[in-house]
Amino acid sequence: MSLGRKIRDKAQAVKGWARQSLGRATGNQRLQAEGKSDRVAGNLRQAGGKVKDAFKR
Repeated sequence: MSLGRKIRDKAQAVKGWARQSLGRATGNQRLQAEGKSDRVAGNLRQAGGKVKDAFKR
C-alpha cells in the first residue's frame, strides 16, 4: 500500500475522532455519529492495507 493511502486513511480516522469528540462536547448527536463512522471507516481501511501488505511479502 502506498504511503499516500496510508496517510489518507490515518487522516480519515483522526478526522473522525475529532468530529466525534466535538459532537460529544456540543451535544450534537449527528456530528458524533458522523465522526464515529469516519473513524471506523479509516480504521478498517488501515486494517485492510495491513492485510494486503502482509500477503505481498
